[in-house]
Amino acid sequence: MDGRQTEFECADGVVLKGHWWGTDGTTRNPVVINAATGVKAAYYHRYAAFLAEHGFPVLTYDYRGIGLSRPAGRLKGTGFTWRQWGEQDFEAALAHALAQEGGDPLVVGHSIGGFLPGYAPSAARISRLLTVGAQYAYWPDYRRKDRLSLFLKWHVAMPAITLALGFFPGRGLGWLEDLPAGVALEWSFRGPRMEARLKEPLRATILDRFAAVQAPMLALSVSDDPFATHSAVNRALSYYTSAERLKVMLEPADLGVTRVGHFDLFHARHGSSFWIDSLLWLRDGINPWPRRVFA
Repeated sequence: MDGRQTEFECADGVVLKGHWWGTDGTTRNPVVINAATGVKAAYYHRYAAFLAEHGFPVLTYDYRGIGLSRPAGRLKGTGFTWRQWGEQDFEAALAHALAQEGGDPLVVGHSIGGFLPGYAPSAARISRLLTVGAQYAYWPDYRRKDRLSLFLKWHVAMPAITLALGFFPGRGLGWLEDLPAGVALEWSFRGPRMEARLKEPLRATILDRFAAVQAPMLALSVSDDPFATHSAVNRALSYYTSAERLKVMLEPADLGVTRVGHFDLFHARHGSSFWIDSLLWLRDGINPWPRRVFA
């Protein structure tokens, strides 16, 4: 099943592009898939097609500065930030999905994509969320054995290169997609509290938006994910103070493999394990992994 190309405009005039995956059978609530930082939406197309085959209309889209939504000119000077990805981009994606299908929207968010919904003014409309490796890259939360190497890569090398070039050339380095400077530096200098750098009344506004989300959340991670550790997942979910929050940490063996990491769950090799299991949550609100819940 192939998605059809679509585009939609954010409140600040930025046009985003993505794909809409319709259904051939029973239509369920629409799903918006939020990508990880520096990952094209195309990476999630196979999972989107899978969901569509099971009756869920799905929207995949690229954040501003990434993939199909990258501006025609240089990234240097664009000023795009993580907050804009949530406050503007996800907000517009949510509205676009609802305009296409109606119903109560569902969200699948990978990595930062599981944190971004709380920034959106309309986030309270979400009916259910599945987050995968959700966190926001506060470096002391990284897995202990990887902490130094990840710190040097993302919090020393990345900001130095970004400050020198005006954007982060992730594609050329083979690390991820190129990033706008605002996103790269927000990642590099992230503190223990997201709102610490915000001034009032914006700080209160953002925190109120997160608190307005009452949809049940299932936060899934895997034990060999160096980013989404217990502390990282807990830190991200702590902002969703009004939501019912279930946290699950799987072992790779639960999925019949020896290694998963931060990105692998959206690979087609997990079609008969994670993909199938995720339908229970999206369709019925049932946690497929009750034995792996953590506090």
